Amino acid sequence: MHATLPLLQETRFPSLARGRLETLQVNLGYRCNQSCVHCHVNAGPGRSEEMSADNIDAVLAFLRSNPAVRTLDLTGGAPELNPHFRCLVAAARALGRTVIDRCNLTILEEAGQEDLADFLARERVEIVASLPCYLEDNVDRQRGKGVFGASMRALQRLNGLGYGRSGSGLVLNLVYNPQGPVLPPPQARLEADYKASLAERFGIEFNGLFTLANMPIQRFGSMLVSQGRFNEYMTLLRAAHREDNLDAVMCRSLISVDWEGHVFDCDFNQQLGIDLPSPGGRTHLSALTAAGLEGRPIRVADHCFGCTAGQGSSCGGALA
Repeated sequence: MHATLPLLQETRFPSLARGRLETLQVNLGYRCNQSCVHCHVNAGPGRSEEMSADNIDAVLAFLRSNPAVRTLDLTGGAPELNPHFRCLVAAARALGRTVIDRCNLTILEEAGQEDLADFLARERVEIVASLPCYLEDNVDRQRGKGVFGASMRALQRLNGLGYGRSGSGLVLNLVYNPQGPVLPPPQARLEADYKASLAERFGIEFNGLFTLANMPIQRFGSMLVSQGRFNEYMTLLRAAHREDNLDAVMCRSLISVDWEGHVFDCDFNQQLGIDLPSPGGRTHLSALTAAGLEGRPIRVADHCFGCTAGQGSSCGGALA
């Protein structure tokens, strides 16, 4: 795999500083039941990295000590494959936190996960589900044969539990990624297309659609280098940069924790190994407080233009 960090370090991206910390995003490991071409963490079935029980305890200790951090955002790989996933979710919900599960949908059909959907509904976990298109050929090309059908069955099951249904309080949002090195289309228009197509063909409802730009790192970045299109994509991102997106970028109110408990400014910096600014090297979550992060500088590189290009991109979708 081609390393992209050397291609991103020299940058003219504007300097940024942290605001108030609101979201703790935790990567529970890189093991996944899928291997998607756009995956920025290079997850897959062959990965074995996963967060330990000790680091799970550190996450919960941080939440207890920092009550202003109201959201725990769980990601992977497939975060549900971590053996401590359900204990973490239940404990965080008992602390009154909103918990987000970044779910690939097909995990609901994996052996041993037959009751996962019921667990998520019982704990009232918000689901952010990856579905890069509403057309079968596009999804299977990007994520593997049969993924679209499994995703439709999973969404229908979640709808049956109340997810995405008006008045249920069970939030189901979908995530779109472009098929290649292009910017996402306008989020509101694409959401309307998704809702119309999925409702008409499968009777599926959901709350909202998040459009995310593909980041020029890990598997996707390496593919661009192999195709000789890396510089072309970076030129596109830089040209589409919008200053008014800077106020809303996710790194201002979020920190990312890797499976070993180390803290980064965002999930993308985590994957590039760009550490939190610290004189002592990598910082473990147990050494931080939310108040101590406010106002600190955020480390930037050229990939940051992926968050500010066009309508903007974050873990919550478009910024504009």
